[in-house]
Amino acid sequence: MEKKLLIKENSFIETEITAVTNEGSGVSRYEGMVVFTPFAAPGDGARVKIAKVGKNCIYGELDKVLRPSVDRIEPDCEVFGQCGGCSLRHIRYDAELYEKTHWVKDHIQRIGGFDIEPFPAIGSPKIEGYRNKAIYQVGRGEKGEPVFGFYRHKSHEVIDCKNCRLQPKEFADILTAIGFFVKQNKISIYDEKTHSGLLRAVYIRKGEITDEIGVCLVLNGDKLPGEKLLVSLLSTQFKNIVSIVLNTNKERTNVVLGKKSRTVFGKDGITDVLCGVTVDISPAAFYQVNHGGAEKLYGVAAEFAGLSGGELILDLYCGAGTIGLSMAKKAGSLIGVEIVPEAIENAKINAARMGVTNAEFICGDAGTAAEELQERGLAPDVIILDPPRKGCSEDTLEAVAAMKPKRVVYVSCNTATMARDFKILDSLGYKPEKVQSVDMFPRTAHVEGVGLLVRK
Repeated sequence: MEKKLLIKENSFIETEITAVTNEGSGVSRYEGMVVFTPFAAPGDGARVKIAKVGKNCIYGELDKVLRPSVDRIEPDCEVFGQCGGCSLRHIRYDAELYEKTHWVKDHIQRIGGFDIEPFPAIGSPKIEGYRNKAIYQVGRGEKGEPVFGFYRHKSHEVIDCKNCRLQPKEFADILTAIGFFVKQNKISIYDEKTHSGLLRAVYIRKGEITDEIGVCLVLNGDKLPGEKLLVSLLSTQFKNIVSIVLNTNKERTNVVLGKKSRTVFGKDGITDVLCGVTVDISPAAFYQVNHGGAEKLYGVAAEFAGLSGGELILDLYCGAGTIGLSMAKKAGSLIGVEIVPEAIENAKINAARMGVTNAEFICGDAGTAAEELQERGLAPDVIILDPPRKGCSEDTLEAVAAMKPKRVVYVSCNTATMARDFKILDSLGYKPEKVQSVDMFPRTAHVEGVGLLVRK
């Protein structure tokens, strides 16, 4: 107890960083307590300022790197440490992949309880400019000028960051043009504290293969003064902008998009090609942000599915059908299931465009799909699960097990909830066999996983 009393807030300690958490904080130990220090690199000898002392751990701030790790590199972003995005830009990419593999292993073994050694993380084909989508919050600078960027870590203060290195370079030029328009037309900037002002956010998407760009302005209102001038400005200067949309969001909410959108130029969204599947992408539609990484991810899923040509695939959470349609030609038939009606319609259009005749899509949940397949006397050979970050509900997992597929392929953007769901599926008769991590979000504290479970 005496040792802990010596550890006081605002005091300094010297410690050796041994790992990085999946929130991007360096991990070390001091006097028997775990110390978490953001922006520290594994192998650093560091002087840490104590910010908070908990019962079992210490939260610190990196005061000085005393002995730099061999994995440490100089951050190449002027807002590194301020913006809440890149928390791993200070370490080499190979070291980042090593840490991400370890995170997945920790989740599978500690949360799931399975003695599985995940395969080393597959790296992203690009680690700069890989994001095809960016949502820029809008704020005001010191002189009242509009600034576009991202929230400061654990706050809603907008950090000016038009030139984010994770985004395509032309996004910054588009923002500069929008900033000029905002100043010339005296467009008010949204203030979430007072719920006043018009322009809330700018949402830009780009097709990796098609090069098409869509721009969406999120408004705390229904109209944008001078919108014809904005259309003329953007469409003249940027020939690959094919869609300009105004979205209305008048709610006091952290959700970016409102329910109402109005297209003021071109199409309602953009078109791109992923794994040979041509997809239409509206601002509200889900689409993987890392095109090259997604093709690697879906390639692993197809490998784990082990298709020989006659299988019935059930693709749950199918969205616009991309992952299932990418496997359809290798299977006997495909049934996609999604609870969002608009996504189901998109999936049908995408299948027709590809000339895929062995696919159908059902609007509903896993229970609905199980009932319909049972009524038709059908049993899936392979079920693909690609849930949101919260993972699957127990009802969904029970419905999956009740359909008795030979294999379940689980694609996850949150391997902690994947590990939890593995444990439930194991109790329902499905044994996890192998896991592959895929880095879709270089320089950030996120990693995807693909798992294969087989019927016992």
